[in-house]
Amino acid sequence: MLESHIKDFERFLRVEKNVSDHTCRGYLNDLKEFNLFLSGLGDDKMSNVGEVESLEIRSYLASLVKRNRKSTQARKLSSLKAFFKFLLRENEIIFDPAQDLSAPKLEKYLPKHMTVDEAFAFLDSIPGKTLLEARDRAMIEVVYSSGIRVSELVSLCLGNIDIKSGLIRVFGKGGKERIVPIGEKAAKSLEQYLDRSSPIRNRLYKGNAGNKIPVFFNNRGGRITTRSVSRIVDKYVLKCGLSHRISPHAIRHSFATHMLNAGADLRAIQELLGHVSLSTTQKYTHLNIDKLMQVYDKSHPRSRKTKGGS
Repeated sequence: MLESHIKDFERFLRVEKNVSDHTCRGYLNDLKEFNLFLSGLGDDKMSNVGEVESLEIRSYLASLVKRNRKSTQARKLSSLKAFFKFLLRENEIIFDPAQDLSAPKLEKYLPKHMTVDEAFAFLDSIPGKTLLEARDRAMIEVVYSSGIRVSELVSLCLGNIDIKSGLIRVFGKGGKERIVPIGEKAAKSLEQYLDRSSPIRNRLYKGNAGNKIPVFFNNRGGRITTRSVSRIVDKYVLKCGLSHRISPHAIRHSFATHMLNAGADLRAIQELLGHVSLSTTQKYTHLNIDKLMQVYDKSHPRSRKTKGGS
């Protein structure tokens, strides 16, 4: 019953909102799942979108409780809210049935990250001898050095990089542009990879402008995908013997954690990560607080954990 409206919403997302393919797919998958749920209700009277009420949406959300985390439930409700808000704007409905629904209270979690020693061991496990190893090392060095998202990494084009200045231009969520620095080791790894891959790049992308040429490509010459980067990270996690799984996103978390623990300003980290809200970045402060508490417990004469303390 919602198919045509979902297609209209997809056009709105891509043309007017200019959302990424990843974000668009997320919205569409959530809406198709909701549409499937409505179809399973067997309610013949519900023949158009204007007949969807809060009760149906509440029933759908209740069906998610046992099989989805609260964060997933909240995301699916957010998709529905955006969809019905769009339909109201387009005069397809006269009342928004999702407007008064509240998302479940989310669990607080600590972002997974590596210690500094683990990060160094992980990076050192990538030899960089072959072209693909050089690519892998450059990609992972850039993420750890700059904290960019894996989606931003795979979207990098040759024209976005200034190795001499140690700067890269990335386009984050909603197409928002920002300039981020990369460290000396990351710049060196990136330069070595670009030098070694230039013959292939020149052959495959000859005549293309720099903003059309991907920095990182797969073994067929196409732009590498986020899924491929995840598989590459998994491979080196096993190779270096880390006791826990590390995702590309965890490398980004490690960047933020290590920067904060070294004394970097929270707002500077916010800018580097491309967070719109400072509250998103503040989840890293627990790590700094933990470190401060350890110092306090070892040093303060009135701390209960200090030897000889009362």
